[in-house]
Amino acid sequence: QVQLVESGGGLVQPGGSLRLSCVASGSIFRVTAMGWYRQAPGKQRELVADVVSDGTTNYADAAKGRFTISRDSVKNTVYLQMNSLKSEDTAVYYCNTRGQLLRLYKPTFDSWGQGTQVTVSS
Repeated sequence: QVQLVESGGGLVQPGGSLRLSCVASGSIFRVTAMGWYRQAPGKQRELVADVVSDGTTNYADAAKGRFTISRDSVKNTVYLQMNSLKSEDTAVYYCNTRGQLLRLYKPTFDSWGQGTQVTVSS
């Protein structure tokens, strides 16, 4: 099993910054990708940014130029630095991690965190 613990959400004024963190733990053989998604009220969950095992990053258009995703592969931790936050960034942010379990035949896993609320408001 894989557990994800997110932290760093909160209330911030427009133009402010927040840094989200997500630590993956459990019977992990290899992590192939880590990322952040978000879901605003009444909307579908959407990708914010992700990073794969070779370090390649991918950003949603809304995140480009303002958000930066990074990863500590030793600690199985992913970060999302969010700058110049806007009211439309208000959402629950979810961490997602994919990889292989440390078990016979190394089955794949796709795990989600519980989510952390980010509210951008004056």
